[in-house]
Amino acid sequence: MPVPFILAGIAIASTLYGGVKGVKAVKQQTEANEVNSRAQRIFDNAIEELEEARENSKFALERLGKKKLDVADKSINRFVSVYEKIHNIEITDTIGLKELNKFRIDKQSVVELKRIGEMASSMASGMATGGLAGGLMAFGAYSAAMTFGVASTGTAIAALSGAAATKATLAFLGGGALAAGGFGVAGGMAILGGVVAGPALAVLGTFMAAKAGKNRDNAYSNLAEAKKYQEVYRKATELCNAISKRANMFNKLLAELDEIFRQGIISLETIVSISGTDFKRYNIESKKMVAAACSVAGAVKAVLDTPILTMDGGLTKESEKTGDEILDLLNSMRQEA
Repeated sequence: MPVPFILAGIAIASTLYGGVKGVKAVKQQTEANEVNSRAQRIFDNAIEELEEARENSKFALERLGKKKLDVADKSINRFVSVYEKIHNIEITDTIGLKELNKFRIDKQSVVELKRIGEMASSMASGMATGGLAGGLMAFGAYSAAMTFGVASTGTAIAALSGAAATKATLAFLGGGALAAGGFGVAGGMAILGGVVAGPALAVLGTFMAAKAGKNRDNAYSNLAEAKKYQEVYRKATELCNAISKRANMFNKLLAELDEIFRQGIISLETIVSISGTDFKRYNIESKKMVAAACSVAGAVKAVLDTPILTMDGGLTKESEKTGDEILDLLNSMRQEA
């Protein structure tokens, strides 16, 4: 009669085996779910950080573009107006301030300033009517020459509106050119639009023993994929943060320069009204005031002429150098004051 007992033993063993297998499957599926959740959090956090950095960089560039436009439309046009009334201007090292000499302007510089002022006035009119949305970011990101020059399409960037202006000027948000390992223009536009491609996280949620192990493997694959995208987005986030920092620095420097510039313009207008328009007849103090105003105009022009971004989407070394020079100038002028 041992056979029934043997069969019973086999049944019990089978039950125990099935139970162990079921418990293992549950653990594997639980692990899979936890890993998938972790992967999703990593991915979501990376997107959230990039989105915040993107918005900050857009705001910083728009604000800088607005400041540039305001300075060019008002201060530069006002400066050119009074400067052109003065004849026989000859500025030498003996009447110029040492710290300002490197920013001295010549007749060609004044011609360029006049053109920048005229284009800025035209652009400001377009902004007022809502016809140049997106142009401020272009002006913030690039130099006056580039903004009032032509895009790759042959159209003046300042004349582009909306998405066209954004696409022509802000590929940097895609992390640079594709050739440099970035997302390129298409990626930049995707990020600008809030559309960020990412890994599809396969949370199957099944407790079938035959698939539990596979689900766990898929979960770890998702985790690896999420970490890969996290690194890509981290680099894009760092770039956006660096752009914001540089744009904010330029905005601050330009605001301080413009304050000095406007005082210099008032001085020029006063000199012309009191001493006339012949530079040769001015006393030494008046000549120094003219020299200082012209050099500050040159410093303002240097800021407007300096692009923050390369066409490939990176920060320019030129902007770092110009920023340092303007900061040194302002520090020297504060000390003298």
